[in-house]
Amino acid sequence: MATALSICVGSLIAADPIIAKNNAIDLNEECEILIVGGGVAGTAAAYEGLLSGRTVCMTEITDWVGGQITAQGTSALDEAKKQRNLWFFPQGYTEFRKRIERQYGKLNPGDCWVSVSCFLPSDAQAILVGMLQEAERKGNGKLKWFPNTVIKNLEMSADGKLIDAAIAIQHRPAPNTPPLNTEPLSSIIEDAYRYEDSARLHKQTIRFAPLSKEKSRNWFVIDSTETGEIIALADVPYRLGIDPRSHLNPSSPVLDNDKYCTQGFTYTFAMEQTAEPQPQQKPNFYDRYLPYYGSDPKPNLANFDTIFTYRRIWSTENPQVPNPPKNRFGVSGMKAGDISMQNWVWGNDYRPGTDKDNLIYSRNQLLRSGQLEPNGWMGGLRTATLKSGEEIALGFYYWLVAGTTDSQQKTDWKKPFPNHRLLTGLDSPMGTKHGLSKYPYIRESRRIIGRPSYGYPEGFTMAEVDVSQVDFSADFYRENLPETKYRDLWRSLAGLGTTEAIRNNTPPEQIKRRTRSTIYPDAVGIAQYYLDFHPCLSEYPVETAGNTEREGVRNGHAPAFPGQIPLRSLIPQRVDNLIASGKNIAFSYIVAAGYRVHSYEWSVGAAAGTTASFALSEGILPYQFVENLPRVSPQLMQLQQKLSQNNNPIAFPNTSIFNLDWADWKIW
Repeated sequence: MATALSICVGSLIAADPIIAKNNAIDLNEECEILIVGGGVAGTAAAYEGLLSGRTVCMTEITDWVGGQITAQGTSALDEAKKQRNLWFFPQGYTEFRKRIERQYGKLNPGDCWVSVSCFLPSDAQAILVGMLQEAERKGNGKLKWFPNTVIKNLEMSADGKLIDAAIAIQHRPAPNTPPLNTEPLSSIIEDAYRYEDSARLHKQTIRFAPLSKEKSRNWFVIDSTETGEIIALADVPYRLGIDPRSHLNPSSPVLDNDKYCTQGFTYTFAMEQTAEPQPQQKPNFYDRYLPYYGSDPKPNLANFDTIFTYRRIWSTENPQVPNPPKNRFGVSGMKAGDISMQNWVWGNDYRPGTDKDNLIYSRNQLLRSGQLEPNGWMGGLRTATLKSGEEIALGFYYWLVAGTTDSQQKTDWKKPFPNHRLLTGLDSPMGTKHGLSKYPYIRESRRIIGRPSYGYPEGFTMAEVDVSQVDFSADFYRENLPETKYRDLWRSLAGLGTTEAIRNNTPPEQIKRRTRSTIYPDAVGIAQYYLDFHPCLSEYPVETAGNTEREGVRNGHAPAFPGQIPLRSLIPQRVDNLIASGKNIAFSYIVAAGYRVHSYEWSVGAAAGTTASFALSEGILPYQFVENLPRVSPQLMQLQQKLSQNNNPIAFPNTSIFNLDWADWKIW
């Protein structure tokens, strides 16, 4: 696969680009599917599109495919227990897991305890590249891969319903400057969104357009970016942050939308244990963030071995000790040569929650900054907050090896552990000279509001009650919901008894709760994970001494039933040839807390890629698959059949409205 600024036109062979001096178009590219964002969902969409024989263009701000598996460094697969035991995943994700095991001779070369599979991000990148190459050959498709590329502008049809073209900027290092990935993202991100060459970057401008010149409905744009860039740029309705409390999202701590409190983001890094102490350099910003760093509120996690082996991504083997002793988590203790990836809540998580430091700009903030003006788009992120996230991560490494304090514990367990080194360099696990991941791990994005449909007059969205196993009979819900809303909550939980509960005005305490998630007639994928939160903090700035998590955000922290991904959640309002994917689909912030892990992202990406390809074959637009719900159209049934035949499941085994054993699908 091509790297840096290289462009692949119908192959994976590098080509020397033309350098742009202004916003004139240097390169015109045509495709049937334009995937913006090469993360897990984008890779999955490309994989399915190529297997279907489509011409696929894929852009990515970094130079790696795979997102949280690779460029974001979170190479520890988060999975639900029963789903994992059955290997019940989308076909591409299953293939990826098999290739991990084949490459290392084991599924868990890191011998980590957070997952059954922890591995090196750089190795995962090579595996995913190979999978895309194979899909291209097998399906007779064509992949046009554009790394180091961002979308700057959209050309819309006269009625605003179609994206006619997308204007992108691709960059490479200017002559006599270091390679990309030498400096962290915050140093170049604003430059990357400007047309003009700079002292650091040379640019070329690319115009992506449909393969057929007849109509722009002959192509689809899939937004698989990590922060919903295209849905913001297209200005379709979306939500950001905490949703208001309602009978559908009853665990919300707020009555009005809090668009600034999103889940924390994390710059991961890899560190290696060494036999001898290493020189450790204190960052000049370390003292600023010191009050934040800690192990965990749980005393049993206040242990360096626990933190190190949690997401260990490489475990050395000593032939002289074939069966090393296990720690209390059932994995071997840390030893020289082991490599750990760090992704820790009170460490390198950065969790802003005010309009002074939020990372993902709201629509009003975008308007005020001019980013929704023609050619005004600059990525929609606060650069200063990105930089703070980078600094807190580098400071956390120093705290691990040299710190003696703990913001979460009153014990004095913490002592220096200098026998470690931060792995840096372009050949390191993260592929960067500075050692941080190429892009932060983003847990929560802009989320579209789907189109109005049967039962959803204000626009489709998945809500907490659709998936959560939380105990809604707890006092919190009766005390914090108006009586009518509390009644509506229990009616929505009644399952097959909903009609009877409404007809008989059954009191909530007499309603037997369903033990399943909502079943959707337009299901196109699956997801299950714990509704797990990394809440924003209460005070500005994040590193304020004694800062606490925003009260109530964890109210919804609970297991989730095995759930489905409905096609309606991928279809935005207003723009007919735009498909949402990744973390950008129509769900509440509580659902997003569970629908953000690796296998979910692959499932929704596979659904997006398959939907785009099938819609092209049928000559229809995605919303037409579901416009007559609850009546299911023949074309929707054919789409679902195609997904299932391609081993991209749309439902978990033995989960129906008549099965009451869904709780057996354990998360852990």
